[in-house]
Amino acid sequence: MKFLAVIPARYASTRFPGKPLVDINGQSMIQRVYERVNSHFKYCCVATDDDKIFSAVTAFGGCVVMTSVDHRSGTDRCAEALMKMEQDCEITFDVVVNIQGDEPFVSEEHLSKIESCFDAPDTQIATLVKRFTETEDIFDPNVPKVAISKESNALFFSRSVIPYYRGLDSGQWQNNHIYWKHIGMYAYKSSVLRDITKLPQGELEIVESLEQLRWLENGYTIKVVETVTETQAIDTPEDLLKVLSLLNN
Repeated sequence: MKFLAVIPARYASTRFPGKPLVDINGQSMIQRVYERVNSHFKYCCVATDDDKIFSAVTAFGGCVVMTSVDHRSGTDRCAEALMKMEQDCEITFDVVVNIQGDEPFVSEEHLSKIESCFDAPDTQIATLVKRFTETEDIFDPNVPKVAISKESNALFFSRSVIPYYRGLDSGQWQNNHIYWKHIGMYAYKSSVLRDITKLPQGELEIVESLEQLRWLENGYTIKVVETVTETQAIDTPEDLLKVLSLLNN
């Protein structure tokens, strides 16, 4: 099975413009992500809509494709990158892995586990989940939660706490139930990726502002696999300062 790893990277981030190019101890963030991903997957590319990012990736010897400025999501950008990479490499890819370009310490465990989901031939889409620890806030709306079936498929994603533990004080919920947070890495069968980018926005997606609900609304299954490794996304300049402090200490 041939995998294509795609790292969507935009320059015009609302909270942190130009963040793919920020310096992290002598390397740009996008280079750190690329090198980690490229060491695992044979085929890997950055998908961008910005000349500065394109030039930076080319300068360190990475593979990069220029994509439209009109994409609304990383999923849409991955679909265009798939088309261009298949043309350029003259290869038909079976699976596309979508890796966030703002996670410079993406782990080998994450990459291996999401890849392993496609050992099952019926997997359409895959993603990662992690158990909330006792000290983490399950009520934080910025951290999407996942309800999971016995077959390890996602039943629902929400910014609210799911499930609601009826009859128990909310301070005791984590002591009596395992709550799962979503780790935002996706992989898709190539045919499924092409199809889901043609779907209109769904009502649940609009309400929760979670793209993956569009896929569930339209009957696609999302396989989930547990990771024990935490992510370290850089969304703001403050996040970058925290990462630099951790590295330097």
